[in-house]
Amino acid sequence: MRKEGYRESTCYYAVRGLKRLDRRVSILEPEAVKQFLANADWSEGGKDRLVEDLDRFYSKFKGIKWDRPKYEASDILPYIPKEEDVDALVTGLSKITGTFCLLLKETGCRPGEAWMAEWPHIDFDRNTVVIKPEKRSRSRELRISNTLVARLHLLPKNRKFVFHDGTKHPIDGLKTFSRTFQKQRKRLSAKLANPKLQLISFRTLRHFKGTMEYHRTKDIVYVQRILGHRSIQNTLRYVRLVNFPEDDFVCKVAKTVKEASELVEAGFDYVCDVEGYKLFRKRKMNVLLSLRKFDSC
Repeated sequence: MRKEGYRESTCYYAVRGLKRLDRRVSILEPEAVKQFLANADWSEGGKDRLVEDLDRFYSKFKGIKWDRPKYEASDILPYIPKEEDVDALVTGLSKITGTFCLLLKETGCRPGEAWMAEWPHIDFDRNTVVIKPEKRSRSRELRISNTLVARLHLLPKNRKFVFHDGTKHPIDGLKTFSRTFQKQRKRLSAKLANPKLQLISFRTLRHFKGTMEYHRTKDIVYVQRILGHRSIQNTLRYVRLVNFPEDDFVCKVAKTVKEASELVEAGFDYVCDVEGYKLFRKRKMNVLLSLRKFDSC
């Protein structure tokens, strides 16, 4: 796979999947493998990816002929959280983990892209970050908030990467970091008595960003550029339904320039001036959102 140009992460997960299968049934016996998969309580999407890896293993490595079974990933709608739940999660996590999640929320980058972010990629003067792409997608330069910039300033800068400390292979390091996040999320969910926090993952924050940007702009090309998709088809599959009632808003009042700028950074839109104060509004997030086939994005 490396010789054919597959990415290191793709090779890693292909080998891991085959090893996982071989612990349960000999992968050198295709018929036994097919029987096991038929009875295994695994997701259809997981089986489909595994069959792809098996097909490559049999045909190109072992020269074994087999009739590959057909599986298709189910069209499961992912969970899109309220913004107040996302903010509660970011605030309650540790300094590094919370900053990582805030970067995912504001940029919509993939977890692996955020994990491999380097300090030179962040422009503190212009409040931007350059996202180096995964999955052969496009690189992009995105704006980040003053809040995120302030949090990034608090992180140690004596290493190459912002979050990855370089002591482990990047894939193993991200797995360990993900487990740490899950433990912190569980404790925070219990502390705040909010079980919905348990439904928020790293990938959820990418889904959240894509959906909110499409709702805000109704510009599918803009969302494509934000998410780094090379094909517009990926972005068209991404958003299936966004339905916000027109009168479902949160309203805020700004008395100073600083308060107004903070509201704009938080995504509020200016409405008008009333008695010397500026009124802003932002649509609530507790509405019906649906997206399609995020696993491929």
